[in-house]
Amino acid sequence: MKNNMKEMIDEIKRMKQQKNAVIVAHNYQIDEVQDIADVVGDSFTLSQYCASTDADVVVFCGVHFMAESAKILSPEKTVLLPEIDAGCPMADMITAEALIEEKKKHPNAAVVCYINTSAEVKAECDICCTSSNAIRVIESIPNDEIIFAPDLNLGGYVAKHFPNKTFHIWQGYCITHHRVVKDDVVKAKQAHPDALLLAHPECRQEVIDMADFVGSTSKIIEYAKNDPHDKFIIATEMGILHKLKNDSPHKTFYLLTPKFICPNMKKTKLESVYNALKFDRYQIELDEDIINRARKSLEAMLSV
Repeated sequence: MKNNMKEMIDEIKRMKQQKNAVIVAHNYQIDEVQDIADVVGDSFTLSQYCASTDADVVVFCGVHFMAESAKILSPEKTVLLPEIDAGCPMADMITAEALIEEKKKHPNAAVVCYINTSAEVKAECDICCTSSNAIRVIESIPNDEIIFAPDLNLGGYVAKHFPNKTFHIWQGYCITHHRVVKDDVVKAKQAHPDALLLAHPECRQEVIDMADFVGSTSKIIEYAKNDPHDKFIIATEMGILHKLKNDSPHKTFYLLTPKFICPNMKKTKLESVYNALKFDRYQIELDEDIINRARKSLEAMLSV
């Protein structure tokens, strides 16, 4: 372990080149980890990149289901998750066994799984989606009946766009987004009355209803960059502020509430990335059958 941060960064870059590795980071990662990454983005952007890169090693700075998705799409690659305990409570709210039982109740339904699910759950899905492409994914499905899992907030948001389809929505949620309520929005709007509210669809409906724009992290970043307004209230995890400020330094961004912090996303530090490359930790390993079945749902998403 190197004490000097510059030395550590230089060593990370050296090892990355030596091992033909790429570092990808989710928008919710801490600033230093985003800065060391080759690509920073939302789940969809990172899924696409990991599927297309010719690197031998992927260091995935995010949470467990994201690294699993990279492994599913590129089983021949070594996929490293720098902090093995970086999980997702929402993903843990549904199991493959529970989804199988739900499918028995609705045999004519297409099964759409948010990418925030385990590999075993993805293996039971027809198609995956992310918050950035969920509406396009549903548009691509001919079925009039949809099982949507596991996020009740994203599912509810998407269902409003398809009044002629029947949705069976799993009652899971993102703890970080779900704990933010209407009163938090009221306080933020009172404090910053001239700012636009940009919200992630994992938020409660009562928060979404008060938003000026609703979209994934990448779409929030794009909207803030291109919109003529110069003040924004951000209703998603605080890590996104780093890229927002970098992309639009002349604009002002307010985090809606300090509640918007995901402890799992904050587990990965620069030292974690260094150790991942130095010691090949922690490698994602999946059963071949799970990989083959789960890949179909991810490839179906990427083809939309």
